[in-house]
Amino acid sequence: MTTPSVPGTRIPEAVHRRRWAILGVLMLSLLIVVLDNSILNVAIKTISTPAPTGLGATQSELEWAINAYTLVFAGLLFTAGLLGDRLGRKKTLLGGLLVFGIGSALAAESGSPDQLIGYRALMALGAAFVMPATLAVLMNVFERDEQPKAIGIWAGGVGLAIAIGPITGGVLLDHFWWGSVFLINVPIVLIALALMIWLVPDSRDPRPGRLDPVGVALSVVGLVLLVYGIIEGGELADFTAPKVLSTIIAGVVVLAGFVWFEKRSDHPSIDVTYFKNKVFSAAIAAIALVFFALMGVTFFSVFYTQSVRGYSPLQTGLLMLPLAAAQMIFAPRARLVVDRFGYKVTTGVGLLLLAGMLAAFATLDADTPIWLLEVIFFLMGAGMAHVMTPTSVVIMQALPREKAGSASALSNTFRQVGGALGIAVLGSVLSTAYRNGIEGKLGSVPAALRDTAGESIEATLGVAAKLGPQGRALVTPANDAFLHAMHVTALCGAGVAIIGAVVAFLFLPGKPIARQEGKEEQELVVVGE
Repeated sequence: MTTPSVPGTRIPEAVHRRRWAILGVLMLSLLIVVLDNSILNVAIKTISTPAPTGLGATQSELEWAINAYTLVFAGLLFTAGLLGDRLGRKKTLLGGLLVFGIGSALAAESGSPDQLIGYRALMALGAAFVMPATLAVLMNVFERDEQPKAIGIWAGGVGLAIAIGPITGGVLLDHFWWGSVFLINVPIVLIALALMIWLVPDSRDPRPGRLDPVGVALSVVGLVLLVYGIIEGGELADFTAPKVLSTIIAGVVVLAGFVWFEKRSDHPSIDVTYFKNKVFSAAIAAIALVFFALMGVTFFSVFYTQSVRGYSPLQTGLLMLPLAAAQMIFAPRARLVVDRFGYKVTTGVGLLLLAGMLAAFATLDADTPIWLLEVIFFLMGAGMAHVMTPTSVVIMQALPREKAGSASALSNTFRQVGGALGIAVLGSVLSTAYRNGIEGKLGSVPAALRDTAGESIEATLGVAAKLGPQGRALVTPANDAFLHAMHVTALCGAGVAIIGAVVAFLFLPGKPIARQEGKEEQELVVVGE
């Protein structure tokens, strides 16, 4: 039995009937793009092994294999969203998936760390065109009353992908070579392309106006400089280094120039007056802050489970399942909580719950029952679900539907920058606190190795293994120093989540808001039917 369209709707009947199948295709596309952000973490040790097992990558090369993806992805998200609105979201989705699939196949066959870094950047180029387009298409195949439910399912998919990345990577590495973590993307991309051509309609902004090459260039340069500076600060564990400060300041200056230029342009890429809307700005800030806290805690929890507790990469991935399960359970249902309590209470309480669970990490020890960690992860996922879904709905419904690509790109850009900041800033806090805690315990280590041994718990345990029986005395001090550093870092993350809660309580609406409707709303172009 087909579902009739609501009388007076703007969605064509043929599209309305298959809207849930279209959402499934969008989820498949989103899954591989988000999953690839986390799957590489599991393969790091294997890739660092000399050939033929791995590539013999150095620590710096491994970091850039991860960061090249983040840098290109975050830098191009905004531009990709604009092009989707102008050229058609289906076209950008298909093109992005194709580039992502080609990059994945090439990355799997990389012969050197430099090749892997380059192909990861190519994958990110494709991914940048996929992620904003998925949410933009969603907004154009669902009517307003069903959008919160659809966005909730979409948000649950993001949470699922973050959690199953390490699990998938662990399973593949147990049976195949390291390149399989990239090659697995290729058949999924082919399936997604075929389904998308068959099911997904195209849509675009009917009145995109003139091109804004200066604005686009400023946004790309500013975002790349800012994210690069953040990444460098995290690597050096020093945000006051001249190279770091100058890059971050340059990025901020260029982005300020972008805002200045857009305010005075008669054909801006993005109408910056959107940010005068306190509700829109508060939702964007909440998204950024929640990912700041989440990516930071994910970063240090991997070291806690593997280095301190001794779990394998696959076991660590499985330990993250409660986080994914909670998001899958609660994200689609968060709209019901919003209907009853409003955006302000739902999002604010979700951020407070996230803050409480981050603070709970400060109670974990080397012998804490592992089920407590599972409870913390589950409640973290529940808190995130009640933040991501409401804020995504607010952002997407605050702007006209024909600007869906730009709204989605803005949301995802702030999410990526927030996540990069979380890893860099909280990673820097973790490194500094760890070094301060371990330095006084390295007296038995040869002077030439002390600086290296103090960099991280992995470095300390690596030096301890080289020293043989003499190094065993370093294991307990290393664990103690890391646990103290993790406690400090977790409390910093909790503080960030509390700031997000304050923003939500102050500026988000108490009940669903009306989206800005323009004349263009009546003339949305839906093609391909």
